[in-house]
Amino acid sequence: MSFNMNTTELLKKLTSAVGVSGMENNVSALLADILRQYGEVTVDDMNNVVCTFGKGKHFLLDAHLDEIGFIVKSITDDGFIKVDKCGGIDERMLLASEVSVWGKKEVRGVISNLPPHLQKSGEKKPPKIDEIAIDVGMTKAEAEKVISLGDRVTFKRNFNELVGTQVCSNVLDDRSGVASILLAVEKLKDVDAKITVCFSSQEEVGTRGAKTVAYGKDVDEAIVVDVSFGYTPKCKKSDCGEIGKGVMIGVSPILDNTMSIKMQEIAKTKNIPYQIEVMGGGYTGTNADVITINQCGIKTSLLSIPEKYMHSPIEIVDTKDVEATADLICEYIMESVGDVNA
Repeated sequence: MSFNMNTTELLKKLTSAVGVSGMENNVSALLADILRQYGEVTVDDMNNVVCTFGKGKHFLLDAHLDEIGFIVKSITDDGFIKVDKCGGIDERMLLASEVSVWGKKEVRGVISNLPPHLQKSGEKKPPKIDEIAIDVGMTKAEAEKVISLGDRVTFKRNFNELVGTQVCSNVLDDRSGVASILLAVEKLKDVDAKITVCFSSQEEVGTRGAKTVAYGKDVDEAIVVDVSFGYTPKCKKSDCGEIGKGVMIGVSPILDNTMSIKMQEIAKTKNIPYQIEVMGGGYTGTNADVITINQCGIKTSLLSIPEKYMHSPIEIVDTKDVEATADLICEYIMESVGDVNA
């Protein structure tokens, strides 16, 4: 795959691939195919996709490839599909949502909804996951021919370009992070450094892929890319970044402070739009939490892309922020390599 596509086209391609946690084969195959132009690619037993190329100071670039979704638990006698969560599903988004069941083939369905005319007082709260069912328009016998227990379910793919440079889709968490790393790698393929790209699995169910992927790789510094909260009217501005205002540079007790400061200095010097994201406590809620304590410890920084409506079928990012993230990764590595070789 060449990079004759713009950022919007890249995001559309990446979000089209299915990859619910624990069943990421489809998206891992797509990403392995893209990365082969840069170096040898391995897909490990956890579906982490890893590509290493170049020589010199060793940088790990990580973004998770998995997505939230559901797992089939049972098929009722009426042919409805009962499910459980894979990752942090927002139950407020469930009723009347269009979904795809990924069985022997894609089976379209909707999450059943009781009409308001039939609801009793007190039934207007969002249902719990064990209270919903997916209607695929089949009898039990018909459903069992194409759907098995353990099959994954996603919200229906629905990529839309909004006004300006914003796009709306499910799975932008974290395919937008994947896109920023791919854009950066295209510019870094000839740099005097060793680059390991990791698109890690099972982040949405406990950062499981990232716990293993850095092991034994003798990494000098790691840069993790994920999404973070984009401001909307119901959010506290102090807890959010602003969409379209640039990459969010993480500052946290668990992140390397020297890297965070250097990222900010480079962004200023190179006129890369950026925001500072301060995270207290002992975790960021991303793969950075486990990569930084891998083996003897790895200096780790976190770059985030502001995203509205996280963990919903209508996530929104600005492609300018994706590109700013890629630019900062490139400039940071090139300057760091220059410092080493000076």
